[in-house]
Amino acid sequence: MRSHEAGALHAEGYGGPPLYLPFPTDVNALLPQLWADSVCRGDEGRLTVAGLDVESIAREFGTPAYVVDEGDFRARARSFRDDFAAPFETVCGGADIYYAGKAFLCTAVANWVAQEGLSLDVCSGGELAVARRAGFPPERIGFHGNNKSLSEIRHALDYGVGRIVVDSFIEIERVASVAADLGVVAPVMIRVTVGVEAHTHEFIATGHEDQKFGFSLSGGQALDAAKAVLAHDTLDLRGLHSHIGSQIFDTGGFEMSARRLVGLHAQIANELGHHSPEIDLGGGFGMAYTSQHTPLQPGELGEQLANIVGREFKAILGTRDGDVVVPRVSIEPGRAIVGPSTFTLYEVGTVKPVELGDHHSRVYVSVDGGMSDNVRPALYEADYSCTLANRSSDAEPMLARVVGKHCESGDIVVQDEWLPADTQPGDLIAVPGTGAYCRALSSQYNHTPRPPVLAVRDGKARVIVRRETIDDLLALDVGSSDDAAL
Repeated sequence: MRSHEAGALHAEGYGGPPLYLPFPTDVNALLPQLWADSVCRGDEGRLTVAGLDVESIAREFGTPAYVVDEGDFRARARSFRDDFAAPFETVCGGADIYYAGKAFLCTAVANWVAQEGLSLDVCSGGELAVARRAGFPPERIGFHGNNKSLSEIRHALDYGVGRIVVDSFIEIERVASVAADLGVVAPVMIRVTVGVEAHTHEFIATGHEDQKFGFSLSGGQALDAAKAVLAHDTLDLRGLHSHIGSQIFDTGGFEMSARRLVGLHAQIANELGHHSPEIDLGGGFGMAYTSQHTPLQPGELGEQLANIVGREFKAILGTRDGDVVVPRVSIEPGRAIVGPSTFTLYEVGTVKPVELGDHHSRVYVSVDGGMSDNVRPALYEADYSCTLANRSSDAEPMLARVVGKHCESGDIVVQDEWLPADTQPGDLIAVPGTGAYCRALSSQYNHTPRPPVLAVRDGKARVIVRRETIDDLLALDVGSSDDAAL
């Protein structure tokens, strides 16, 4: 966890709240930026989502459970489709929105995305299989990944995906070969490493040079990749792709990324005579997990990025009519759509005050999930918030650490949060902002079945991904009678 060169007692959050977490005037209050729009407190302070209270959810479906507000998801998708894309109409004829399936994908979500008019970005054969099961329009699918297998490429081309983002020279040859075998022309985009380092955790910053994704711009590999693609009759170069990282709250990094992509686009047009119809600026748009996060709204984000793209093309390509067709822009939001639409509902199992020495203490609130359903705090030191969900309380706020049930000291769900001092076993705790990368990164650590995903709409909940069972876990264990103890 967080460390300090002078020792753990000096680290932020040790024995006291972090700077962004002041003592609350009302421990029951909800920060609206952290929750789906429909979430509020109803009778006796119980949390409700889309008109359904959490006690009813826990009673019918059990805990832990991921709870998605379907209406909120759809509204955020429409906001990117409409509010984000509108400023691009005068710049390049509009923008295409690809929902990043890696954030969270199931057939229901794929259907929502299709119905709201978005495209879909997948990065594995499994995610592609979900899209195919949902009947997602293949021409609106982009296929990512730095090491796609021959089988995955074949399935993608057989389904007719709208673009494959190539990531290496080996992969260019691999896609060209499969396309030749199938007798098709594969639409491809080149992933470019633009040398821009987003201000985020090193494990989710993907635009700098020293990492596994893409073709280096500074080393000339990206231009060589374009030459390699254009040398194949079975490949159609659709454009350039960049992704600079995740959980980004300003457009500064995108400005430099767009400038370099536009420069490469112009170089390919001038030197190779090819005018690609598209530029993809990637995703990574941030969301609020705690009060310290201030994400841009899709309309603001679109206006700023449209201004950047328009300015860069005007500066590099000139303004005379007919010089070049400005390529259409696409982006790939995932977290910003599904993340705030979802919370995880837990039940409290134990409450343990721990004396730390030097007049410091901490209260550990253990819940019935943990790092198997949300590994991000352990993986990235990600911060979350939470609230007592089944009731309001008049008790004084206490600084608590919400932890899971797994056999790891780093099994922390919420590092620091104010909860009522009368929080007790049997209470329900809700953690907002868990729609992105929680179920997607979940595991069966300690042989723990993964929670269900519930969609709530108009006061009713339905299962869209069922809860795993012990039988599911044991079904994968193929030990035979030969292995039995004698």
